[in-house]
Formats: sequence, structure tokens, C-alpha cells
Amino acid sequence: MGQKANKSNHLERGLSNRHVQMIALGGAIGTGLFLASGESIHDAGPAILISYLVTGIICFWMMRAMGEMMMTDVSYGSFVDLIHKYWSHQAGFVIGWAYWASWIAIAMAELTAIGIYIKLWLPGLPQWVPGLITLLLLICVNLITVKAFGEVEFWFALVKILAIIALILIGVFMMLFRFKTNAGYASPVNLVSHGGFFPRGLRGIIVSLPNVVFAFLGVEMVGMTAAETKDPHEVIPRAINNIPVRILIFYIGALGVIMCIYPWFLLHASSSPFVMVFKETGIASAADIINFVVITAAASSCNSALFTTGRMLSELTAKSESKRVRWFSHISSHSVPNHAIMVSASLILISVLLNYFIPSAVFSLISGIATTSFLFIWGSIMVAHLKFRQQYHGKLEFKTPWYPYSDYLVILFFVVVGITMLLKHTTMISLFADLAWFAILVILSHWHKEIPAKKK
Repeated sequence: MGQKANKSNHLERGLSNRHVQMIALGGAIGTGLFLASGESIHDAGPAILISYLVTGIICFWMMRAMGEMMMTDVSYGSFVDLIHKYWSHQAGFVIGWAYWASWIAIAMAELTAIGIYIKLWLPGLPQWVPGLITLLLLICVNLITVKAFGEVEFWFALVKILAIIALILIGVFMMLFRFKTNAGYASPVNLVSHGGFFPRGLRGIIVSLPNVVFAFLGVEMVGMTAAETKDPHEVIPRAINNIPVRILIFYIGALGVIMCIYPWFLLHASSSPFVMVFKETGIASAADIINFVVITAAASSCNSALFTTGRMLSELTAKSESKRVRWFSHISSHSVPNHAIMVSASLILISVLLNYFIPSAVFSLISGIATTSFLFIWGSIMVAHLKFRQQYHGKLEFKTPWYPYSDYLVILFFVVVGITMLLKHTTMISLFADLAWFAILVILSHWHKEIPAKKK
């Protein structure tokens, strides 16, 4: 790590402004919003909107801190390089491998979600089959060029964004004209007429936080595109600054409309509220359209996972003293880390086996593991930023608002979410599994050796 990706790794700056903007817009709009939001609504009721708003603000501060560091040197491969540089070699090693493993877990969860969504149309199809087909197709896309990945992700994200905007407009129309569903009339009154806005109290908001955080996983992916983005000094700050608008429209707006159309307590925790709302309103074709959209969203997140795991594994192994380990960092003639992509995809295939043997428990277990890992990863970005401010004395072109108070609030929030994961059996198992994994990585970090940097 610590190497300049665009020089020694020969990665190509093939991502244009429209690619990065859509990656930023669509990066955090995936299974966490379309599927896991059902459980979040079940936990907190309409007050889940507050959970999304608070978590969104936290993620924005975290992204500004990461962006501030990245804009001082956009030639590094990822934010992990910054942790390595401003915190320590051991911290960079631990977070790099944890981030790689976390995206492997996210891809597994997304493939599982695709299998669940397909059941609306093909209830007899085994849950593992759609995920396998999707993964094979996305491997082909990621092995072509980074521009091919960007183009596919652009259209995936565009589908998600247009669908959510359409859903909001249809919901507003239904409320204005008092559209009657199977559960009553579509109206903003549904937000407060079934136990009030806080039907589960403060505990409901707190318990919902892990699932809400899961919905934002991928927001930091902009930090993986700097070395392959044209004009990163202009494109990346713009992508980060758009986060607040994205939160208001795509999270709070969409879920707020859903709970206005359909009473929150009738939404099933294990189903997508997006699909269920339109299915129950009697608009069958709309339910099919939304189901297609959520499948696209899951495929998009899996596509992002392949991109991220490939770059991260290549970066983590590029400077190893072992020639065998450096094999993983090989860059193909198409300027993509083909070995790292294939190895990562092979591990993601484990989800196919899990969906064959334990289809009912896969999503909750894997999403919990990914969420816990990201609490450590995002927290490490903030620690690195605090250390960065102590060490860096140059001009800052993209300052973090409310520093240093924002940094401490973000870290505190992540600690609180970690504690809340002890309140549920499934998330508690995920928490302890991740603690064991991080302990192993800390031990391995003391044995890891890199090729010494050449003296100038």
C-alpha cells in the first residue's frame, strides 16, 4: 500500500464525471434501502425517518473528512492508503483487508437478495440460481475495462434513481387524490394515526440503527475511484457534496411516501416495502416494475463489490515481499486487476452454497457482519482524519465542516450503533464474529512485510 496507483499499477483514468456522479448517487441505494428497510420500519415505525436523517448526516461528515484527505493527493489508490500514511502501517493493513472482506460479504448479501426478489415471479426457483447467473455476468463486465464497469453502473444507478423519483411522484399523486388501497386511504395521516410518529419509542429508533447503517454501506465508494477518475479535484467534491440531497430524496422521501400510502405496521419485516406497497394497492404491473428495479439495485451493488474487492486486493498485495502474493496484484492488458477480481468472485460464490443450505438465514447474518465491519472501517477513516490534521500543514481545498467536533460525533455515533447490535441475537453474533476477525487481522499485521520503498 502507499503506492501511486496510476503509475505503478497502470490503472486507467476511464471514469468520467457522469460515471462518478452516478456511482456516488447509486452507491448507497441498494438492498439496504429496498429490502432491509422493511425490518427497519418494523423496528421503529415512522420514526425510522429520523434514523435515516441522523445516519445520513453522520455519513456526510465522514465523507467530507475522507474527501478532505483525498484532495491533498488524488494519485493514491484508495482511502486505505491514507489510513496507512497518516495512522500506521498496521492500521492500513487491518482496514484494507477488513474492507475487502466486507465487500465480499455485501456481494453475498446482494446475490441473496436477488434470489429473494426473483421469487415474486418464479416462486419455485431455488434461491441460489439467480445469484449465480448474475455473478457470472458481472465478472465478464468487470474484466473488460474500468469504463465498462462505469457504464454498466451508470445505467444501473439511473434505473434506481428514476424509479425512486417516480415512486415518490406516484405516491404524492395518490395522496392528493385520496387513492384507496386495500388498507385504507393514502394520506400523510398514516404517519401518525397508528400509534403516533414514535410507536416504538426511543428504543425503536436505537434498535433500527444497524439496519439503517447497512442501507448506507457503499457511500464511501467514491474514495475508491480517485485513481481512475478524470479530473478528480472537480468531480469527487461535487459527488460528496450531493450526499445531503440524495438522503432527503431517496431515503426520507421514498420511505415517507411508502408509509403514507400504506400503514407502517402492515409492512412485513422480511419483504421489500417497495414491492409490497404497490402489490397491495392492486397495481400489479407497478409491483413487477418495482421488483425489477430492486433486482437492478442489488445487481448494481454486487457490481460495485466486484470493482472494489478487485482494486483493494490488488492494492493490498502489490508490495508484498512474496512474489506469489504479488500475483494477485497483476493488471491485465485492459488495465483491470483481473487476478484479484477472479479470486474475489470465487469467494463471493460461497453465497451460492449458503443459499442452498440455509436460505432463510443468509441475508440477516451476512448483512450484520458487513455492518459491523463498516463501523470499524468508517471509524478508522475518522481517526486517520484526526491524525491527518495534526500532521498536514499544507493548504486544504475541501475542508470538513465543524471540525473537530464533527469527527468526534461521528466516532461516538459508530460506538453507539456497535452497542445496539448487542440488543438482537443475530446482530450480536455478527458483532462477535467481526471482533474475532479484526483480532486476527491485528495479529497478522505485525507479521506482514512489504518491499521497502526505494530511496530517492
